[in-house]
Order: sequence, then structure tokens, then C-alpha cells
Amino acid sequence: MDSKIEGKDEQVLSYVINDDADTLPMDNLDPTGVVVKPKWRGTAQDKKDMEVLGRHQVLRRNFRFLSMLGFGSTLICTWEILLSYIGFVSTNGGTAMLFWGYLVVLLGVWCTYASLSEMASMAPTAGGQYHWVSEFAPPRHQKFLSYMVGWICMTGWQAGLLSVGFLVGTIIQGLIVLNDATYTFERWHGTLLVWAVTSFCVIFNTYLAKRLPAIEGVVLTIHVMGLFAIIVPLWVLSPRATSKDALLTFTNAGGWPTTGLSAMIGLLTPMGSLLGFDCCVHMAEEVEDSGRTLPRSIMWSVYLNGTMGFIMAVTMCYCLGDVTEVLKTETGYPFIQVFYNATQSYAATNVMVTIIIITITACCVSEVATCSRQLWSFARDKGVPFSDWLAFVSPTMHIPLRAIIVSLCVTCFVSLINIVSTSALNAIVSLGVVALLSSYYITIACLIWRRLYGDALPVRRWSLGKHGLAVNIASLIFMTPILFFAFWPVATPVEPSSMNWAVVMFFGVIIWSLVYYSIWGKHSYIGPVRVVKRDL
Repeated sequence: MDSKIEGKDEQVLSYVINDDADTLPMDNLDPTGVVVKPKWRGTAQDKKDMEVLGRHQVLRRNFRFLSMLGFGSTLICTWEILLSYIGFVSTNGGTAMLFWGYLVVLLGVWCTYASLSEMASMAPTAGGQYHWVSEFAPPRHQKFLSYMVGWICMTGWQAGLLSVGFLVGTIIQGLIVLNDATYTFERWHGTLLVWAVTSFCVIFNTYLAKRLPAIEGVVLTIHVMGLFAIIVPLWVLSPRATSKDALLTFTNAGGWPTTGLSAMIGLLTPMGSLLGFDCCVHMAEEVEDSGRTLPRSIMWSVYLNGTMGFIMAVTMCYCLGDVTEVLKTETGYPFIQVFYNATQSYAATNVMVTIIIITITACCVSEVATCSRQLWSFARDKGVPFSDWLAFVSPTMHIPLRAIIVSLCVTCFVSLINIVSTSALNAIVSLGVVALLSSYYITIACLIWRRLYGDALPVRRWSLGKHGLAVNIASLIFMTPILFFAFWPVATPVEPSSMNWAVVMFFGVIIWSLVYYSIWGKHSYIGPVRVVKRDL
């Protein structure tokens, strides 16, 4: 087979096709000229799904159930993130809110991701939410709502990448503070660490892209075993709270008018630790037997991480110690102080914190993969500026290389805010939570409309059956107050330095996307439903 194809751009197609290229049928050739070897094309059902969705296979399908379970579980890092945000819930709600709030959130999250899993089985595409909205929204609103959800979801994942990189960097700084009393916690040090961590993760997603599924399996083992390496010393060595204090005493250290209001704000800690299982969806076109594997991976990730997170929540309820003391820690992270108070050993604390640094860094690796695939998919449908350039897939690596590099650049650029204002960067963390929740909310609302007023839902291999509508409605009921309180600050009185600026950033993104849509987007954006062929 010739290394160039007549009628195509020679700059894109002038590469050598190796190995099985002589057996490649033309229907595996993307309009850009990217060819995928037979062993990476997935199953016959994957091929049919791609034809129905109007897409071409340009990425390698090298993920299977276990590697996707590792991908979803390690990206969410529930018990690790729960530890990182323990100071927030200690201020608002206390350990009682951590325990009961976690159970409530886990139930609501199950309804949310079960709804998304069913849609993933109907349309296993990297576009995820914005594709589903394009298919299931009322016809007259499909294009606009799909476009808006694409921007909201893209914002959520880009903000999520920054927040995880920032988390790793500042935890490293906290560990340095613990070991060196002379170290000054400089914000620009944190920014440089964000750059270093994100750059490291980009290397994994480019030069080691083929190895990513195997790496996810290894990190899953560390994720599971690391939990026990931490909770065992805490249960053995920490001072133990009574069940009454641990499970029934709510606190209001944020200065809110009522303890109930404080507790609702504190609910964001368990929510933040269980957010983002749609990461698996955005890898859909790299998963073998995607329509069946995706929903199973999402739901098993929820079960596994939900259980591990609950174990850690109970552990912290009983082993947190003197809340006032740990909140005043110089490390910036109360959980580091909890580890040291329990072990009274710098070496043991360093090992325990290092486990968390490793797993959250692995989370950052998966974040790079997820946010780049979502950006690439949206660019493929011409939803963002420079779409043609961003939609490029490396013909040798079979990854959206430019989308990965842009995600790195966005993180490095926005992290500069930390040098000027910590509150602004914290707002970006909240922005990620708000944006992802908003994308779920709109998507599931469109699914409910389709169930009630539209055509029959597409055939799917993972279904909620007759309970689907009830689960969808329960998900929206759960997310409504969570979305409302996600914009609230941690404590009163509220000043510019303590204000949660996520509301300004979120609506800033909305306004910008509306401006872009009115001038360019409505002419260039191609709603995915326009290429779907459900009659095949």
C-alpha cells in the first residue's frame, strides 16, 4: 500500500504505514489519513458502534475492563482526595457530616453515574455529555445545548487537571514543611511544582501512551494496598474518639447562622472525592468492546472507590484527634499532621504521605488523558477555536497530541494565578466541581425529556430497565442542592480573599462561549446528532 493516498494532504499523509498496513481496508481510513492496525480496532461491535455514531477509528483500543477499572478508580482517588480536603469538612459539619454526608453523597452519586453509564452504552464516544445532549435534547435545542455542555465539560476537566496538579505540588510542599522547620512555604514554589508534575504526566501520555493500560493496573494495586498501609497505623496508634463525638456531633466553625447550613456546605468534601467517574467515557474510543466495558468500568469504579472512601471516612471520624490542633498545622494539610500525631515519626509520616503523592500523581496522568480526549472530541465537531488544528491525531502515536500539549499549556498558564492569589486558584478548583456537575445535570435532564416525550431510547447493552426514569429523576434531585452550595465560601465573614470566585469564573466561561457561539460557533459547530446513523 502506498504511503500516500491520492487526493489527501501530503503533509498529513506522508508517513510509512508498517506491519499490517497491507491488509487495512479503506473503511478504517479516517479523512485525515490516520490508519489503525487491525489488532487495535476492537471488536465487531465497536466497529458497528463507530459506524452508527458516524466516526472513524483513529485511536488505539488498548484498554480493557481491568485497565479501565484502574483508570477510573485512580483518577477519582476517593480516599486520597477525601484526606486532602478533610480540613474543609472539619470546619463545616465536622466528623458527623463526614460520615452521614458521605453515605448520602454515595447514594446520589450512584444514581448519577448509573444514568451516565446507560448513556455510555447507547453511545460510547469520547464526546460523552455533549454528544448525548445532541441526541437526547428537544430537537430545536439540540445544537445549542450540546455546544454549551461541550464548553462546560471542557472547562470542568481542564480545571480538574489544574486542581490535581496543584494538590500534588502543595502536598509536597507540606511534607517539606514537616521535615524542615526553616522552609518558607512560597506560592511560586507550588506553581513550579504544578508545572513539573503536569509535564511528567504529559510524558506518560505521549511517549508511554502504549503502556498506559498496564500502568493503570499497577497504580490500582498501589491505590488499594495504600489504603491499608495508612488506616492500620491510624487505628493502632491514634487517640480514639467516642462514637457520640465521631458520628453524632456536628460542628459550625465557619461562622454560619445555623449548623445545618454549615453542614450543607461541608457536604462538598465527600462530593469532591466522588466526582469525575465520567473520565472513562472520554476514553471510549480507546476501549475494547466499549459499549459493554464502559458502563461496567464506571459502576465498578463507583463501588470500589465508594467502599474505600467510606473506610477512610470512618477512620478519620474516629482517628482525627484534636480538630483545632490539626487545622492549625503549618503543613497546610491537616491529614499530614494527623499522620505525624499518630506515629510520632517523621519517617513513617513521610512514607504514608508519599503513598498519597504517588496515587494523586497517577490521578494527574489520567486527568491529562481525559481532558485531552474531551478537548479533541469537541474540536473534532468544531466547537472550539482552532478546531482543525486541535483535532489532529498523531498518525504514529495514535493520540490527540496537540490537545495534550494545549492542556499542559493551559495548566501552566493558569497556575500562575497562584503566585498572586491563593483564593483565585481555590476558586478554579471549585469551578471544576461546578462545571462537571452542571454537565451531568443538563445531560440527565435531556435524557428524562427523551424518555417522556421523545422517540424510544437507542438499543444499549447496559440498561437500568424499568427503573431508569426514577434513577434519572433521583439524580437531579440530589444534584440540585449540591450545585447551589458549590458556589458558597468556606466561612464568614466573607471578604475578597475568602470569597469563592467560582461563580464569577463559571459565568465568565458561559458568557465567553455564548459570544463565540453567536459569532463563529453557530456556523462552524457540527452537532454530533447530524452524523449519527441509528438506522444502520
